Amino acid sequence: MDEHTSTAPFRPARRSVLTMGAALLALGATPATAVARTRASGRVRLRLPAPTGPYAVGTTRLHLVDKARRDPWTGGAARELMLDVRYPARTVAGHPRAAQMTAREAAGFDRLNNFAGLPTGRVDWAATRTFAHRSVPLDRDAPHPVVLYSPGVLDPRTLGTTLTDELASQGYIVLAVDHPYDVSAVELPGGRVLTSRLPEEFAAAQKAGPDAVTALLEKTTAVRVADLRFVVDTVELAFEAGRWRPAPIGAFGQSAGGFASVQALHDDRRLAAAGNLDGVLAYVGDDHEEGHLSTVAAEGTDRPVLLMGSPGNDRTTVPSWRELWRHSTGWRRDLTLEGAGHATFTDAATLLPQVAARLPLDPGKPADWVGTIPAGRAVTAQRAYVTAFFDRHLRGRDRGLLDGPSARFPEVDFV
Repeated sequence: MDEHTSTAPFRPARRSVLTMGAALLALGATPATAVARTRASGRVRLRLPAPTGPYAVGTTRLHLVDKARRDPWTGGAARELMLDVRYPARTVAGHPRAAQMTAREAAGFDRLNNFAGLPTGRVDWAATRTFAHRSVPLDRDAPHPVVLYSPGVLDPRTLGTTLTDELASQGYIVLAVDHPYDVSAVELPGGRVLTSRLPEEFAAAQKAGPDAVTALLEKTTAVRVADLRFVVDTVELAFEAGRWRPAPIGAFGQSAGGFASVQALHDDRRLAAAGNLDGVLAYVGDDHEEGHLSTVAAEGTDRPVLLMGSPGNDRTTVPSWRELWRHSTGWRRDLTLEGAGHATFTDAATLLPQVAARLPLDPGKPADWVGTIPAGRAVTAQRAYVTAFFDRHLRGRDRGLLDGPSARFPEVDFV
């Protein structure tokens, strides 16, 4: 599991926002996640919830270079990606837990994020520790299905740590992908930091008119899908080289990452299943706007798709979800997490309530960000249903959770 370089041949009227366009327009606590002590500097330190699976979790950072593709945002000679690989570990004894973000990535996230009203310089984002351990051996007793994770617009890959740690603890190899020049900031080897170009790109598109905005949204998704497909190339190389035992591959993500994952499923037969957490599937500025459908929404897919949204976002209200459902022939489920906000489907569900408990904020801010569902319930439900989805379709293990409503999860509605 060594780090290596590989080459291969947003201001919503509702509290829930699925669209990339809305995310860009927005530019300009449970006992397990209690707030830790603040440093003398006064910056708040935060905790993530521990994963629940039987495996300890290992991690490594992976730098990939796609020499066959120029960078679509800069015209650079090659497209570079940074990934966090989470995996079930044979042992973690003597190895420290990894930080959620590097210091440089944390500084970029502090400056630019999706949470209007979140004070800068008051949270020590670099101090948060994951439950994954650096440079530990992979458990090789069984083949481990592989899952790709794509974050929302501006969000770093590390804002999906709660779910990626959980899946690794359940026996999956998870590759969390940063999309450079889309994400707030990503650190590459040697300390290079690439920051988001989307704010300036979006400002220019707005001046040019609606067609330019649509074109930017199309480009953003296309770049993300190409990134994911290159990661699948890398996974196949790992299979061929014997680094990992061959196993099915899936993908999931939040917001624009969910969109990209389902679109990649449509475009690439190597993906067996995809999950979409609160992500619209059209190039629109509002979740409920008609038109500008992606090809996955317009044509559907014959492989499994999980849609999981916040209240008001389901296939009866979101046109692109409706069209995906109507045109698909594969297995699919549409779930609503009651009380959720858009960012509930990220680590914000547990981190931002901790910030609100320690810093003076507008009283309505936490609900604007992560809804009203208690953090512990939000995390427990997402872990259960995302894991059950991939267990069913990548492992052939079906415990019936996705067959209908469960008394264990009254906050999850089947649409």
